Amino acid sequence: MSEPSSPTGAPTPPNAGGTSRATAPVPEHRRPILRPSRLLANSSHEKLHPAVLAEAERRASSVQLRIADAITAFAGSMMFVYLHILLFAVWMLVFEKSPWPTLTLIVSLEAIFLSTFVMIGQNRQAAFQQSKADHDYIAQQKLLEENTELTRTIHKLTQEIHARMLEDGTPSAGAPSASR
Repeated sequence: MSEPSSPTGAPTPPNAGGTSRATAPVPEHRRPILRPSRLLANSSHEKLHPAVLAEAERRASSVQLRIADAITAFAGSMMFVYLHILLFAVWMLVFEKSPWPTLTLIVSLEAIFLSTFVMIGQNRQAAFQQSKADHDYIAQQKLLEENTELTRTIHKLTQEIHARMLEDGTPSAGAPSASR
């Protein structure tokens, strides 16, 4: 059994610094749900941010947006990469000889369409972030107003208590008596 070592490679004694190192269980990382229709179907709506839920419902309601989401989800996957490696290899070895002019044309057209879908995805992400920021700002402003009102009410009640105590002339329960 080897001794634990520091980032520099020097051995580190167990329990260095007097603290115990309890390892917490590592949460299982789930693959994020990228398509709004699947997000709505597979997630508890109570756990979703209201802006996320609204954006997912909006995107799931439009056929065009669902198609764009499906294409961008596939184009951003490793399956897309593997499929292209296979297709390009087959095309270069079987269908066309050097210098592959048809393959170059196909790849150029695909790049044009994929760049469009990348921009659609970026616009979608920007709209979502703005929606979430707007929702968070409104919620924060509401909490600030509630806290301000509570602080004013507490201040008013404190002033009333002090005024009554001074009117009655009675010392507070914790104050020392002057007659002793």
